[in-house]
Amino acid sequence: MAKGSYTINSYSGDIGKYGGVDNRAYHPSHGDFDTDIPHKEIDKETSTSTTTAATTTAEENEEEGEERQQWDRPIEFLLSCVAMSVGLGNVWRFPTTAYENGGGAFLIPYLLVLTFIGRPLYFLELVLGQFSSSGSVKVWRMVPAAKGVGYAQLLATYAVVTYYTSLMALTIFYFIMSFNGVLPWSQCSPPWADEYCVDADSVNASTSNMSQSSSEQYFYKHVLNIKTDISDGIGIPDWRLSLCLLFSWAVIFLVMAKGGPVIRQGEACMGSGFGASYFMALFPYVVLFTLLIRGVTLPGATNGMLYFITPVWHKLLDPNVWYAAVTQCFFSLSVGYGAIITFASYNKFEQNVYRDAWIISFADTFTSLLAGLTIFSILGNLAYQLDTDIEDVVRGGSGLAFISYPDALAKFTWAPQVFAVLFFLMLFTLGCGSVAGLSGSIITVICDKLPTLDKLYVTLFVCISGFLVGLLYVTPGGQLILELVDFFGGGFIIFILVIVETVAAVLVYGPRNLLGDIKFMLDVDLGIYWKFSWFFFIPVALTCILVYSLVDLKLPKFNGVPYPEVAYVCGWLLAGVAVSLVPIFFVETFTKTKGDTFEERLQATFRPKESWGPKKKDNRERWEQMKKEQNR
Repeated sequence: MAKGSYTINSYSGDIGKYGGVDNRAYHPSHGDFDTDIPHKEIDKETSTSTTTAATTTAEENEEEGEERQQWDRPIEFLLSCVAMSVGLGNVWRFPTTAYENGGGAFLIPYLLVLTFIGRPLYFLELVLGQFSSSGSVKVWRMVPAAKGVGYAQLLATYAVVTYYTSLMALTIFYFIMSFNGVLPWSQCSPPWADEYCVDADSVNASTSNMSQSSSEQYFYKHVLNIKTDISDGIGIPDWRLSLCLLFSWAVIFLVMAKGGPVIRQGEACMGSGFGASYFMALFPYVVLFTLLIRGVTLPGATNGMLYFITPVWHKLLDPNVWYAAVTQCFFSLSVGYGAIITFASYNKFEQNVYRDAWIISFADTFTSLLAGLTIFSILGNLAYQLDTDIEDVVRGGSGLAFISYPDALAKFTWAPQVFAVLFFLMLFTLGCGSVAGLSGSIITVICDKLPTLDKLYVTLFVCISGFLVGLLYVTPGGQLILELVDFFGGGFIIFILVIVETVAAVLVYGPRNLLGDIKFMLDVDLGIYWKFSWFFFIPVALTCILVYSLVDLKLPKFNGVPYPEVAYVCGWLLAGVAVSLVPIFFVETFTKTKGDTFEERLQATFRPKESWGPKKKDNRERWEQMKKEQNR
């Protein structure tokens, strides 16, 4: 998540209007004030209170006099976004998704999706957050009918956070085990290995078609004690992983309860200071390049990398591959979760997010490809050792990262423990930053909606509930639940929400309004690439992919075995509850909107509220003047 220091600029406004200046620093992560920062002057941002009778609500008046912190340096925002993109979505989920969708068969759709869907949506969310200085719920004052999108994103984000932290628990377990004199997964051990186990640190072991790497057996049999049939239950939580999960949530709680705003939470995971931004952004590349260099020197690595980059053209006709590419793109870039809007809301109004969108999307793509080449070079070596095909070498899911990476670490001839410690430290810090940021956005929404609640208690509630839910994932059947929630919560829900978000922001709000706001804020005339992507390709392509995927629906399986029916029912309930928040809040907004006729109220529900627009007084006045000139 975000790192670095921040400043609060001063604005000399009409003090009498607001009843005096409060020199306490406003914390956007929880909606209260910190009396421990007496020397910072507050930027008194104004919002109009002249809402029309058709659109006035109590919620609009919450913004009057609200202060907004800003990033101290533009580079901190950029590095923080890069750090958020370069996370477990690249190192764990991208190689897994590519592996499960045929390697090169997935790569081409992913790059096309990233170019025409991912990057434009990333830029769109940056624009919306920066232009309005609003979070993922209040930003929908631009189209009040779509307010439910923000609350649905809250539920989807919570689902992702709970299983994301269980992956952090696994990294803590492996981190601790890395301090052993011999990496425990590098050699077969009688308590968990069988006759088919092959030492991961061996290069000349005899194998058979039934052989499995010691890294694989260690993960499934010793770490997870995995249960592949959950028809009779998922079992009880493993005490070792439960402690690791508790530690992970304790770290998250300390980060959130520290009192710093959202834009400092990632820094708290690694300590303070601007240098932490550089460390968090650059450290993963050092580790990944080290693993890649080691991987390409292993026999069979070339075959693995060729499997990853060789296109399989007939797979382009499979809508499920495109669906997987889209969901992976959203997960990796954090598009559709509301986090990007929140991040950008702390920018200065003139921040060049047009440039930032290109840089961040390139960094995300580069990291995914780097992680993919690293994983598949190792898979090529495993296939060579086990004398089998690459697609049959290991199971998919989270196990891919916790088998292939440890397998590569076991093959280091010099100080493998050092590299293992660094690698799992990297994974934990990446996860810490992401979970802290996502949890911060959850807490922000709750505290904005219920400002009388104490932020500390809200934080404690989110962390305790997250820990309790996370216990599901550290049971013997937990990995099956994780993949189910990832499919519905991290994929299906976000897919639908992004469609609604795009239609509302670019079609309902209108091309003229959107492009005019961007021109006003950035002084940029967008070309055909952005217009084609926003106004045609994204809504049409996403709708078509979703429809075809539902027609040819392939529900998740674990190791080729379907889930019990009750598991699928729970998955659909999760998706249904989240998606239903959109029409529920539409109805709620409509009932609170005043008007003489049904048609007037309906039209007002889709019109921007009077409080929509730039918050700072000078920006708002210039924007309103521009709108008047456009309407002459």
